Amino acid sequence: MSSMRSVDDHLSDILNTVRVLAPLEVELERALGTTLAEEVTSPVPLPPFDNSAMDGYAVRAEDVADAPVTLPVIDDIAAGDGRLQAIGPGMVTRIMTGAPMPAGADAVVPVEWTDGGTVRVAIDRPARPGNAVRRSGEDVRAGDVVLPAGTSIGPAQLGVLAGVGRRRVLVRPRPRVVVISTGAELVEPGLPLGPGQIWESNSYTLIAAVREAGGDGYRAGIVTDDASRFLDQLDAQLLRADLVITSGGVSMGAYEPVKEALGPLGTVRFDRVAMQPGMPQGFGVVGEDDVPIFALPGNPVSSFVSFMLFVRPALRKMRGLPAGPTPTVRMVTTAALRSPDGKRSFLRGVLGPDGTVAPVLRQGSHQLAALASANALIVVPESVTELGEGADVEVIPL
Repeated sequence: MSSMRSVDDHLSDILNTVRVLAPLEVELERALGTTLAEEVTSPVPLPPFDNSAMDGYAVRAEDVADAPVTLPVIDDIAAGDGRLQAIGPGMVTRIMTGAPMPAGADAVVPVEWTDGGTVRVAIDRPARPGNAVRRSGEDVRAGDVVLPAGTSIGPAQLGVLAGVGRRRVLVRPRPRVVVISTGAELVEPGLPLGPGQIWESNSYTLIAAVREAGGDGYRAGIVTDDASRFLDQLDAQLLRADLVITSGGVSMGAYEPVKEALGPLGTVRFDRVAMQPGMPQGFGVVGEDDVPIFALPGNPVSSFVSFMLFVRPALRKMRGLPAGPTPTVRMVTTAALRSPDGKRSFLRGVLGPDGTVAPVLRQGSHQLAALASANALIVVPESVTELGEGADVEVIPL
């Protein structure tokens, strides 16, 4: 066991070890939540042709300048109409939203400004040139970059990719993360509890955190306090894992299967990190492919705080996104705070109005209900043991 090390040093080792996932080409339907690994340009202008922004009448603006006027309707143009259309002086065509503008027309009169006529139409108001017309290329010109590499793909980005005609796209995939919980006292939720047992909750918290952080999470079930069974479970899971998280089995006690199993490998380091909660931490790589593994403490709050500080930045790097310490904001605490000397504390808090944060009453690392009531972590530096009410503090919003 090495001496205490800082939160920043532990995170630095993690980010220096974790690798960006290799890109792969996927169908658009599978691209949500991935990171773009190529620059995407548009092969055509968007819109690709002048079209109507409204249902109405395509006109020459000069013909309606003296409205009210009544003009003959010579044709209808629907969206998707591929015919070559044109109007001459004193003529109009009915036109639908998205339909191509006929040659000679330079404005659209909304149907609301007319009597809706189909043979002749009475137009009540003039329309300036360009009214309700979407010009070709006004959104994107041919050859323009619409999405740079490194863009996180959400619904709007998927729409742009489809809009420039892409069916497949090169991306960094969502990391596949396996979560293994350890402990002889753990029971699956829904099953009856025996003496000395508790329902297992950490994997559900961590899987949800993985998915929120852009990964795909998989529960591997519970492993009792047996190092050989843990290694068997780990070996079975490495086939589908880009990253593994274990919960429990890393402290100083007599039954610590994760430390007992991984310690002899020489590729996983176990440390005491100068933080509260979450002091016992393990990190390294396992398997032929050097899959990163996070051995997190078993207390529910400790494992969640550890995820926010260490696993989430690692997932960002794997996804090809900028990675570093979890961002904080400055706020004002509504109550006095205490913290042990030499440790960076992460106190659970509730964000309030006007830039305030209130610490929750129960700060124990086992108190999951108190964590569920919080939506922020209040950061107290290693060198600070007390902060008074009204002090400025760094806060990690959850």
